[in-house]
Amino acid sequence: MDFIDLKSQQNKIRSKLDKRISTVLAHGQYIMGPEVYELEEKLRNYTSSKYCITVSSGTDALLISLMALGIGSGDEVITTSFSFISTIEVIVRLGAKPILIDIDKRTCNIDASKIEDKITEKTKAIIPVSLYGQPSNMAEINLISARYGYIPVIEDAAQSFGSSYQNSKSCNLSTIGCTSFFPSKPLGCYGDGGAIFTNDDCIAQACREIRIHGQSKRYTHTRVGVGGRMDTLQCAIVLAKLSQFDWEIQQRRIIGEQYNTMMDAYGIRKIEQYPDRSSNYAQYSIFVKKRDKLLEKFSNMNYPLVVHYPLPMNEQPAYKNIFCSNDNFPVAKVVSQEIVSIPMHPYLTESDQIKIIQLL
Repeated sequence: MDFIDLKSQQNKIRSKLDKRISTVLAHGQYIMGPEVYELEEKLRNYTSSKYCITVSSGTDALLISLMALGIGSGDEVITTSFSFISTIEVIVRLGAKPILIDIDKRTCNIDASKIEDKITEKTKAIIPVSLYGQPSNMAEINLISARYGYIPVIEDAAQSFGSSYQNSKSCNLSTIGCTSFFPSKPLGCYGDGGAIFTNDDCIAQACREIRIHGQSKRYTHTRVGVGGRMDTLQCAIVLAKLSQFDWEIQQRRIIGEQYNTMMDAYGIRKIEQYPDRSSNYAQYSIFVKKRDKLLEKFSNMNYPLVVHYPLPMNEQPAYKNIFCSNDNFPVAKVVSQEIVSIPMHPYLTESDQIKIIQLL
């Protein structure tokens, strides 16, 4: 059994993939070719955002967004204590300081009720992460932002493209939305890729220039930038996958709801879904007390399980010295020791789900 089944997806859209790739090979515009702008237009329309800027990865989407906001040395950025390392990596790279917040034990997303206590005059942005495919409490976070002069809110939506919150699409819930097209994401390419979404004219222009080494026009560098373009071939692959993305999201939700019913029947604790938001079920995660034993038994039977993530941010070796020794994130600590993700993808059969539940 595959944890994520990309082969079945590829077989289903083989003709579209071949056609898209052949078209790029024929025109030879491998950097900033027409597929880049076609994809940006389709993603912009999908999210109802004013602007979409494709970039080289989800990590670079976050980095370029922070650079567009002018964040640097001495600034503080509030974010979650529990996520993939990219979320704080980009903050530290710019010389700013991540200010971590504990998480909501029901969703593993940032606990919005704890954000306001951490705001200072140095706070220049807030980055909630839509972890495991479900958006954070964006309404409360945006209200907090407004109370303090509209602190920019960057939704780290690397895992949640296709999800929604109060009838708005993830990536169009705040000042900026950032997503990833890493192969294992619900909408993935066959390499690295990402996108930035915003409704702000100035931010969009800054992001466009920063992704191409800060160029406002060829060989005129008006900003400090990065080499952050998404390859034309990767854009072509995402365009091919978009043709069935809505169907795949629907299947993920059907499978996710079937899992929910089964977990409830057997008393297995899972990530909770709030009624005002939808999840694309980028991962399906549960909580277990004896995780190491479970991982070993599933491995012995060739059933894959994955731990996302085994350490809170403040315990990562490269970042320990950045945070004060009295930093305490009790919920993130417990979650990191108990969380485990089980197979989830649109091609998972009900019989496979039943096998997984029986093994659990």
